[in-house]
Amino acid sequence: MKRSLIFLLGVSFLPSFAGDRLTGRLAATRSEVIGRNGMVAASQPLAAQVGIDILKKGGSAVDAAIAVNAALGLMEPSGSGIGGDLFAIVWDNREGKLFGLNASGPAPAELPLAYFREKGITLMPEKGPLPWTVPGCVAGWFALHERFGRLGMGDVLAPAIAYAEQGFPLSELIAFYWQRSLQAFAGYENFQRLYAPGGRAPAKGDVFRNPELAATYRILARKGCDAFYRGELAEKIVAYSGKVGGYFSLQDFAAFEPEWVEPMSVDYRGYDVWELPPNGQGLAVLQMLRLLGHFDLKAMGHNSAAYLHALVEAKKIAYEDRARFYADPRFAARDYAALISPAYARKRLELFDRERASRSLPPGDPRLAQGDTVYLTVVDKDFNAVSLIQSNYVGFGSGMVPDGLGFCLQDRGALFNVQDPGHANAFAPGKRPFHTIIPGFVTRAGRPVFSFGVMGGDMQPQGHVQVLCNIIDFAMNLQEAGDAPRFRHAGSSEPDGTVMSDGGTLFLESGVDAEVVRDLIRRGHRVSRSASEFGGYQGIWIDWERKILIGASESRKDGCAIGY
Repeated sequence: MKRSLIFLLGVSFLPSFAGDRLTGRLAATRSEVIGRNGMVAASQPLAAQVGIDILKKGGSAVDAAIAVNAALGLMEPSGSGIGGDLFAIVWDNREGKLFGLNASGPAPAELPLAYFREKGITLMPEKGPLPWTVPGCVAGWFALHERFGRLGMGDVLAPAIAYAEQGFPLSELIAFYWQRSLQAFAGYENFQRLYAPGGRAPAKGDVFRNPELAATYRILARKGCDAFYRGELAEKIVAYSGKVGGYFSLQDFAAFEPEWVEPMSVDYRGYDVWELPPNGQGLAVLQMLRLLGHFDLKAMGHNSAAYLHALVEAKKIAYEDRARFYADPRFAARDYAALISPAYARKRLELFDRERASRSLPPGDPRLAQGDTVYLTVVDKDFNAVSLIQSNYVGFGSGMVPDGLGFCLQDRGALFNVQDPGHANAFAPGKRPFHTIIPGFVTRAGRPVFSFGVMGGDMQPQGHVQVLCNIIDFAMNLQEAGDAPRFRHAGSSEPDGTVMSDGGTLFLESGVDAEVVRDLIRRGHRVSRSASEFGGYQGIWIDWERKILIGASESRKDGCAIGY
C-alpha cells in the first residue's frame, strides 16, 4: 500500500515437478491443486474450506465466494470485513458472459471539501473517521446473491457465524499483521477491546472468538441487506459516527446501491484479459499489456534486465495516466476505452527508452487516440466462476469499531486528493474514491479460462501483469507463475496528488540474479532489496479439454487452493 511498508517474509524457490516433468527454472514451492467438481483459492485455509463445504451442499460459485468472504472478515480482519468495499467479476455459463460489480461506497454527503482547507489538512489521514466511505461489501454480497445465488443467505453465512461463536485458531502471517495493527491503534478503545481480548494480541494458534460479528451476521442472514443500509445496523453505525466526530448520516446508507458495470478487456497474445473500469485501477493492467504486446518478452528471458526494464517502464507510463484520469466516472467522465486503444499505446510507447530508466513522465492525452485486502476465487462444478476482491484498505481500515458490531470501518477515503479541487480524484461529498482493489479474469475464444487476483495496494496491477506474463509468455504453471520472484516499483504519481520526480524505487525479491540488479542500476533504476509488499496471489484455471480445474495460492501468504 502506498503509505504502509509491509514486512517481507523470505521465500525459497525449489525445483518443481509438474506431472512427470522437471521445469528446470526457478519454480513452484508446491504443486498445483487439481479437481473436477469445484475449487476455491483464498488467503486463509479454513475460509477456503468453508467455500468447498458450500459447493458440496449445492451452492453456486457466488454462494461459496460470499461464504469465504464472510469467513475472511472474521479470520483475516487485517485485510477485510463488512466495513469495507467489494469488487467482483463473475462468469455465468447460463448467459455465457461476464458480469462486473462495483460495490464501493461514497464519501459522506455532509462532509465538504472546504473542511479540509479550513483545518489545514493537505493529505487525508488513514485513521479515525475522516477517511470513512460508506461500506459497500454487504450490498455487494446481496446483489451477487440475488443474481447468482442458489442457497439461502442463512446457509451461506452459517459457517462464518459458527466460527465467530466457537472460535478459530489464528494462522501465522495473519497473526503477525494483527500484532502490528494493535500497536498502530493503541489509543482506539473499541478496537483494543475487540481485537486484543484480555489486553493482548492473539498469537499464532490462539483461538479467537468474535460473538459481536456473529450477531451482526445473524441479523444479515435474517433481515437481509436493508438491515445494514436502512435498518438497525445502519442506525448503530450512524450513532457511533456522531459520537466520535464522523460525518455519516442515515441518508448516506439508505441512498447507496452497488453498480453493475461492464468489464473492459484487451487482447494479449490471443487471450482476452478483463478488468473493471474506474474508480478502480484495473485499466492500468490493460494499459501495461497493450504496451508490452509490442515487445518479445520471451526472447528477453524471464526476469532478465531487459525484461524487468520493459515491465517497469510500462508500469510508469500507465501509472501516470492512473494518477491523472482514474476516478469515479460519475464525477470525472472520461473515454476510458481510449486509454486502452492500440493507437494510444503506440503514442505512449514514444516515451520508452530501452536503455534508460525514466525519472518523470507526463500523463497522456487519450483524445489523441479516439477510438491490506483479501482476494478469493471460486469455480463451481458448472464452471461458473467468481473473481472477488474485498478490503478495508490499510490494515484493519480506520481502526474505528462501531459499538457492538464486531468489525472495523474502512479508511478507503485516504486515497482522495484533498489539495486540488480540479483533480479527477478530488474529494467531493457523495463521491467514490480511487480504489486499488481489482479482480482479474481471462477468457479465450469466448470461454473462461483463468480467474485470478493479486492483493497489495498499488502492487496489484504490477502483480497481475507479472503473473500473466509468466503464464502466457513463459509457459509457467499456475503455482510457478505466482511463486516466481517479483518486482514492485514504487514512486509513480499517485491519485492523491503525490508526484513522481526522481524515478521512484524498484524493489526486487531475492530470487532476481545479482548481475541483473547491476544491469538495472546501470540503466538508471534505483534498486532496493529491502522489505516491500509483493502481493498475494490466488488463481484457478479452467481446462476445458479435460474438464478439470487447476488452482494455485500465494506462497507469501497463509492461504491455499482446495478442490474436490
